[in-house]
Amino acid sequence: MYSVDIYSRVRRTCLKDGMSSREAAHYFNTNRKTIAKMLRHELPPGYQRSEPLRRPKLDGFVGVIDQILRTDKALITKQRHTAKRIFEHQSDEHNYTGSLTTVTSYVREQKRRTKEVFVPLSHPLRGSACLHA
Repeated sequence: MYSVDIYSRVRRTCLKDGMSSREAAHYFNTNRKTIAKMLRHELPPGYQRSEPLRRPKLDGFVGVIDQILRTDKALITKQRHTAKRIFEHQSDEHNYTGSLTTVTSYVREQKRRTKEVFVPLSHPLRGSACLHA
């Protein structure tokens, strides 16, 4: 996997500086097809699964786990359920026979999806936008 820095350097040399893809392949010591892919995509394409992840033992318990995670949102951090505690709850009360790792990965994925993100906005001041006192 190539970094964003390499992508930007390849794109700059080919698109702005006028270097051919063959020359860029030689210069960056990569294949021409890789250079062509870098020119097609502005950012490196991420990994995409061909099929959704299958969890046959967990499928029947997903609703209960989601309900636990929804109720945990209202609680303070120290009182929330851990993935291990959710696994023990499923094993004891609902006869779950799957593994702890399966529950842990599902809980991690759900927490990542529902996490709030804060993006600070900052705009540079323009000369005409400044107030004169």
